[in-house]
Amino acid sequence: MLIRVIYVSSAVGPQTSTMTKAILEKSQAWNRANGITGVLCQGQGVFLQALEGERATVTKLYSRIYADLRHTKVEMIHCESIVKRRYENWSMALVSLSDIDPETRIDWPEFDPYSATGLLLMARIDDLLASGSVIAAPAP
Repeated sequence: MLIRVIYVSSAVGPQTSTMTKAILEKSQAWNRANGITGVLCQGQGVFLQALEGERATVTKLYSRIYADLRHTKVEMIHCESIVKRRYENWSMALVSLSDIDPETRIDWPEFDPYSATGLLLMARIDDLLASGSVIAAPAP
């Protein structure tokens, strides 16, 4: 059974390019090996991530993510069974929330991911992907 999980968290320290690169490289390798696809949005002190894959594998991964000391206030916002992957083209795409073009109609500073619904967060992720803000998106 495939599922999709969306969670949000707050960075413990600065979101440096070194930290982001390490997260991305490790997650892309692990995700490819374990059939996970998804998108990581990060910036302005926030991580927003969508994960897709087999239920047991996503659950195991989410447990590891939850325990990661690089962030706090980890909250699962959305979890659903799915028939088809939405982010199937990416083992882990990366979108920087700090570099969003104001012309994309995405007003992140006024958007509180902790109070948003899962469907709204998914729409925001889709908007970010459609705006061309993807930094890295290797195929699985």
